[in-house]
Amino acid sequence: MIKTINLNAEIPLSRELHITLPPDTPVGPAEIAVTVLSPSDPQGRTLADFARSEFFGMWRDREDLKDSFGFARMLRSEGWRRPS
Repeated sequence: MIKTINLNAEIPLSRELHITLPPDTPVGPAEIAVTVLSPSDPQGRTLADFARSEFFGMWRDREDLKDSFGFARMLRSEGWRRPS
C-alpha cells in the first residue's frame, strides 16, 4: 500500500524540520522528498514559465511534422486511450 501525505512548511534558518505524521500513517520504510519553491515565485511555476521553456515550440521547425498541432493531439489521444 502506498500512502501519500502532502505537507506545507516554512524552512527556518536552522534548516531543520520536525514532522508529526497523522496517526493512520503506516509504520515502516518511507521515502521523503522535499520540494523547495523559489523565493521569488512562492506559488511554483506559471504558464509564462512554461512558455519560456525549451519545451514550448519544440516541434516548430521540424520538416517531418507538417502539422505539429495535429501530431500533439494524436499523441495525447493515444496516451488517453485505454487498452481493450
